Amino acid sequence: MTKTKSFLKLGVLIPVLFILLSFSCSNQKMVVQDTDILKNNKFVMLSIEMIDAVKNKENTNVLKARYEKLNVDTLAKYLSTEQQKKAFWINTYNAYIQILLTEKPEYFEDRSDFFGKPKIFIAQNKLSFDDIEHGIIRGSKIKLSLGLIRNPFVSDFEKKLRTKSEDGRIHFALNCGAKSCPLVATYDAKNFDAKIDKVAKSFLHKVSTYDKEKNTVLTTPLFSWFRGDFEGKNGILKLLNQYAVIPEDSQPKIKYDTYDWTLSLGNYFKE
Repeated sequence: MTKTKSFLKLGVLIPVLFILLSFSCSNQKMVVQDTDILKNNKFVMLSIEMIDAVKNKENTNVLKARYEKLNVDTLAKYLSTEQQKKAFWINTYNAYIQILLTEKPEYFEDRSDFFGKPKIFIAQNKLSFDDIEHGIIRGSKIKLSLGLIRNPFVSDFEKKLRTKSEDGRIHFALNCGAKSCPLVATYDAKNFDAKIDKVAKSFLHKVSTYDKEKNTVLTTPLFSWFRGDFEGKNGILKLLNQYAVIPEDSQPKIKYDTYDWTLSLGNYFKE
């Protein structure tokens, strides 16, 4: 009788334990997957692979095919933070600039055409560099509006993938292929802010000159072209002060240097 009761109890317990164990393993698997996505977003990693391949002068055809086959909704889902979006798109923009201008330097003879006409296949859509920079990275800003006006008429593709907040620092991360452009760095979502601050500070110290006697600072015209992204003069001075380009609490007159549009490729930030 005792043995029969024991077997009955065991017969009830085994299925229950099996269900609990299965549920636990399933949850554990889900947690691992979620953690992996946060630690190592595969789309950001694709953009890093592309930058690395370009830097190492490797064939990028396989990577370009992966870009083309991406699914828009999946891309939008997993590029969920501003850091992920900016890291992916800055790396992508910089890589394709290097690829296309290395293949056909003559593109740079008509820069309006080069930046404005769609030349890149991403997620089954053909995009221009302007689409990526002004539409996606700058959150649908109109190119020639000095960063003051957003475009209300944009595609669903752009709406799904664009950034939601302004970040003037991106102008010191995008390399357009010209001599005066910022250096190409590799951006990771996890350390995006620290990295872009480092790159921006280095760039601004290189291109800026502060004159105490004349109370002026000569700096990049990027500030002028996209002044709305920096919240005007006060925002520009605040950023120059933050990166120690000008002394603390100083209010110099801002002058803008000329921009050298000479084609210059392969200029990478020393990581």
